[in-house]
Amino acid sequence: MRTLKTVAAPLLASVLAGMAFSAQAAGFPDKPVEMTVLFGGSAQTVGQVLADQMSKKLGSPVVAVARKGGGGAIGYTYVHDTKPDGYNIVWNSNSISTTHYSGHVPFDYKAFTPIARIGMEVPVLAVRSASGWKSLKDMQAAGKKAGTKLKIAVGGLGSFTHIVAAALFDRLGVTVNYIPGGQGREVAELLAGRVDGVLRFPSEVAPHVKAGTLTVLCVTTKEVKVEGLDAPTCDQAGATGLDLSMWRGLAAPAGTPPDVVAKLQNAAKEAVASPEFQKAVQNVGFVPAYLPADGFGKVIAEDDKEIGSLMQKIGLEKKK
Repeated sequence: MRTLKTVAAPLLASVLAGMAFSAQAAGFPDKPVEMTVLFGGSAQTVGQVLADQMSKKLGSPVVAVARKGGGGAIGYTYVHDTKPDGYNIVWNSNSISTTHYSGHVPFDYKAFTPIARIGMEVPVLAVRSASGWKSLKDMQAAGKKAGTKLKIAVGGLGSFTHIVAAALFDRLGVTVNYIPGGQGREVAELLAGRVDGVLRFPSEVAPHVKAGTLTVLCVTTKEVKVEGLDAPTCDQAGATGLDLSMWRGLAAPAGTPPDVVAKLQNAAKEAVASPEFQKAVQNVGFVPAYLPADGFGKVIAEDDKEIGSLMQKIGLEKKK
């Protein structure tokens, strides 16, 4: 028979732990919060603006720190291994699923607590204007010619843009060679004529579209409007049913106290709504689309299933 003392001891420990978490949340943050940024380009630009605005809302610095590499694996691993106290968060994306299913990290999205979705970036398919291709149908016809195999530059093999490109060209019935890029090389390769097209984000191609050297054939979502790009959706253009976009948001290691998550979520919400953030992200093709932690968590789970299925279909899922 258990004594009152043996029953009360674990109960007291639980109560004390809860009080410690509440006290921690009440004083949070009392030192800088570190936001790990996984990628460069528009992700880094928007992440820095977000960190600046969240610093103002929290009354304590949010410091954006670049930890790039491995398709996000380096940054995810770093944050995963930190204490779940809210002082280390990650500027995350669909890449949590691609890095897991490709075998670059042993954990999946459940290793992190969602804080908030911040917005969306929609990949676009761009070609050289000199190619003469005015529509996705034109490119499809060229790709189906005997002896022709299109070369499409993507962010990396197994990356989100690779998966989206594979889903797109699978719908078109066109077999292509995927050329891994990274560090912004994809558009340079296209401009030099070494690849036939790129699947990248709007901010990377917009200056060249404006200059008349690149043409966007389609955008990969059905609903999110991409400011400044007059192009049809890939679904409308012939890749029926394609509807994929990159979400970006914030997450913390699993086990982070709910009160701490709530403070970070509220700061993120106010940051996204600020005129400074809204104005800054317009220039890089980022679409603000705030969601609180619970709604964001559902989006992550749903996308994880779709990404896992796509990667398995095109042979990119890790061997089990």
